[in-house]
Amino acid sequence: MAIGITPKYIQDFQLNELSDEQFLVLAIAAAKQLGWKVQYISASGLIAYTNNGPSSWKSKIEVRIINDIANLKSSSIGTELFDKGRNKKIIGTFITTLHEVKATTNAGDIITGYKRLQESNELDQNDILNVPTPPMERITGVAGILKPTKGYFITPLIMDANILIFIVMAATGVSILAPDTESMLRWGADFRPLTLSGQWWRLVTNIFLHFGILHLVMNMFALVYIGLMLEPILGKARFLSAYFLTGIVASITSLCWHDLNVCAGASGAIFGMYGVFLALLTTNFIEKNTRKDLLISMGVFVGYNLLGGMKSGVDNSAHLGGLLSGAVIGYAFIPSLKNPGERRIEFVSILLLSVLTLASVSVVYKKIPNDLAMYDTEMKPFIINESLAMEVYNLPGGTAKQELLYGLKDRGIYYWKENLAILDNVDKLSLPEVLYEKDELLRQYCNLRIKSYELLYQGLEENTDKYDTLVEDYNKQILAIMEKVKKVNGQK
Repeated sequence: MAIGITPKYIQDFQLNELSDEQFLVLAIAAAKQLGWKVQYISASGLIAYTNNGPSSWKSKIEVRIINDIANLKSSSIGTELFDKGRNKKIIGTFITTLHEVKATTNAGDIITGYKRLQESNELDQNDILNVPTPPMERITGVAGILKPTKGYFITPLIMDANILIFIVMAATGVSILAPDTESMLRWGADFRPLTLSGQWWRLVTNIFLHFGILHLVMNMFALVYIGLMLEPILGKARFLSAYFLTGIVASITSLCWHDLNVCAGASGAIFGMYGVFLALLTTNFIEKNTRKDLLISMGVFVGYNLLGGMKSGVDNSAHLGGLLSGAVIGYAFIPSLKNPGERRIEFVSILLLSVLTLASVSVVYKKIPNDLAMYDTEMKPFIINESLAMEVYNLPGGTAKQELLYGLKDRGIYYWKENLAILDNVDKLSLPEVLYEKDELLRQYCNLRIKSYELLYQGLEENTDKYDTLVEDYNKQILAIMEKVKKVNGQK
């Protein structure tokens, strides 16, 4: 038995007194008796598909005749990870049926059956022994998953890059379980205020970052599965371009959707690759016997993950952006896939898709309102004005009365009113609710300062302390509001 990514079972069958031709006729008859769809026949074997059981449990049967031995292999098709001995049972049933067919078929019928195969041109001239084994059935073990090989080259490189970046982040002190926001931003996570402030490269870098080892493992598992199925079909260039283009679209979609979320992860690009595959599965490009089953299993997988993504903390907007852009790219690849020898068509399709996608992303990037960045810019004078208004408290003892009155009214009250004007302006922006809440507290803070300064001015001008109690009460309210502002800012 071989253990790899795809659940499968392999067993050798001794032909004994049977010739290769006799065994092939009996094997075809046994497969048809079991109701299997025989898709490929050559002088050295056959390929068939079961059609019983749930669609995600369908298996591919390969029979290869080598040196008086028939190598029998049953491989699962779909998204299952464990077959619970089902593939072994399929091979066992096939061998039993083969013996039954042999017992009821005479030698003359077998010879006639083989001649009929030759005359009907059912025998493919391309020997089954020369048909390459798909990477999904060839790769075994963790090392095989991470090692580039023919038909599976770009996927492991992308995985290796993700894992290497995660290891380097961990080595620099970033938590492997729950990285903090500051660390993720430092490494290139997607965050609207920063990304739209000229740091466009975050649309790409965030694709290689993950919020902890569990996030990484889940994404890499989904990537290796789709990569093993899709990369042999697309080839290196198409697969790599589709991955990056859908990843960038997923990032810009997330940016449009979220104001303050820090976003990262390969899932947007991975959903993009599932979108590409789903698009191909709706065409006749994929072999008919596997198309329906894979379409159902892929659809269930994507739907389940999108529903799961509706919970808090999961960026479903990136998933949808990647999925839909992937579907468009998948359909756009059809002409070049149907003309595998025409590298020019492949190159032109990749170039046009890249130009159109990046141009569209650029337009959207420029149109997304960056009100948060504007808010930060508009609020910078607030701190300066506050310092200028508070200068009256720093005047030395013995300062002349007129200077104190000037400091309270012409500088203090003036700058507090300037800050109220700033708050009125920023509240016109499209902001998260938490900032409106903070601005309202700051407005109360400024108004209390103005009232306090007015009483101080009046008391100083009248040379009386009868307003001191009211001023003290205002100061207590001011301190209480400052504490609320700290809580809104996330400060302790």
